[in-house]
Formats: sequence, structure tokens, C-alpha cells
Amino acid sequence: MANLTLAIEDDVLKKARLQAVGEGTSVNAVVREFLREYTGSTSRRVEAARRVIALAHDSAAEVGPITWTRAEIHDRKAARK
Repeated sequence: MANLTLAIEDDVLKKARLQAVGEGTSVNAVVREFLREYTGSTSRRVEAARRVIALAHDSAAEVGPITWTRAEIHDRKAARK
């Protein structure tokens, strides 16, 4: 396991230590867990984006240029037709 040195404001570190103690853990453990989640969630987000793009490419839906007249955009009655 590697060691990491961080520069954190004194007041933030004090609050983090108090909160960690209240939760029965340590700031070190909180940071370690954050980094695990951070690196894992990034890959999950990238994978989710790839899946959405693949679904869009595989979809049979067609979206063409939408052409409305100015009157249709501003007139609800004309837009309902």
C-alpha cells in the first residue's frame, strides 16, 4: 500500500477528524474509501455513457429536422394541428 501526503486546511481536517470519530472510522479510511468509489464510479459512468450511445445507434427511431413556422411556434392552436 502506498502513502499519500495531502495539504488540507486545518479547520477542514479538524472537522473531518471529529466526524470520522463520530462514525467510528478515521480520516485515512474515509479518504481511502472515497478514492475507491471515485475510481469505480468514473468507470461506471463511462460505461453507462457508452451503453447509451450504443443504444442510440441501434435504435430504429428517426429524428429529422424539425420545421415549424413562426406561427406554429407561437400559436398553440396551430401547433396542435
